[in-house]
Amino acid sequence: MVAELQNSDTTRFRRNLARANPLAYIERFQAPATMPETKQRPIVIRDLEGFEDLQKAEAVEREVWTLADRDALPMTMAVATKAAGSIWIGAFDGNEMAGFAFGFLGIENGHLMLHSHMLAVREPYRDLDVGHKLKLAQRDRALAMRLQEMTWTFDPLQSKNAHLNFGKLGVISNSYKVDFYGPETSSMLHRNSTDRLWVTWPMTSRRVRDRLEGKDNRPELLDLLSRLLPLIQFNGDGKPVRTDLAAALSRQRIAIEIPSDILVVERKDPELAREWRLATRWAFTEALKAGFFVAEFCLMVRGKQGPGVYLLEKGLVEEYVPEMVRATSSAR
Repeated sequence: MVAELQNSDTTRFRRNLARANPLAYIERFQAPATMPETKQRPIVIRDLEGFEDLQKAEAVEREVWTLADRDALPMTMAVATKAAGSIWIGAFDGNEMAGFAFGFLGIENGHLMLHSHMLAVREPYRDLDVGHKLKLAQRDRALAMRLQEMTWTFDPLQSKNAHLNFGKLGVISNSYKVDFYGPETSSMLHRNSTDRLWVTWPMTSRRVRDRLEGKDNRPELLDLLSRLLPLIQFNGDGKPVRTDLAAALSRQRIAIEIPSDILVVERKDPELAREWRLATRWAFTEALKAGFFVAEFCLMVRGKQGPGVYLLEKGLVEEYVPEMVRATSSAR
């Protein structure tokens, strides 16, 4: 993920920062503690093989989300879904599980797809691209099942996840779920509502192949974003500001800014985090209702978890990604 801005891109980026000076007030991501030497071994991605592996996945789930019993996936359900053919994949550092992914078959708009319900990576492994590798392994197995699409949900205020999903994998979204898991759960990660973007990964599309091959559209994105007034943008205090909705909806593209690290905001200023939730909820729901879809996400600082901007396009997802298999009449 770490790379350097091209010279021309750097100039444009600095000019954009001058235009949107409030971004300078956003806290930068704090790097995790130095990893112990035992974590430097190659990570092995493989299918979970039995009850012991599922127990390790349960332990990772509880560690990552700090869940109470009522919110954790029951072991009996894990065993049953695996026996019925659901996809359980683990990332292993020796005998220790670094993370896992769990997906099951579903139907969306009449088409069979894989829904990735959970992907968890333990804290010491989060800068080792483990989540990306788990997604690629899910894709391999889904394609072997002759599936064309995968879906999942994520918190749109999480900039690092947004970068993985849109920037590296090439998902697309035209569905925003308000309080998808209810107003909150027992997890510390779910105290500021549980709003989610429902994303679709058209796994065999040119868009996705280009992302997986590392083809970079960042210069074009920065150029587009430099000419847009965001529907939600930062003010000088790091607060969200709503701009004119009617003007935004009259254009072909909409931008929505988010903080660099919403978890830091939630810990330091829960009221400010709530402001960001309500402001972005309003922006996404109004835009999607008016015929936009979420097309891209761009980090303002390349290769780091920095302030980010979503780019929404007006139109049908099939026009943007022709390989999308769903029928045009049921796209919205």
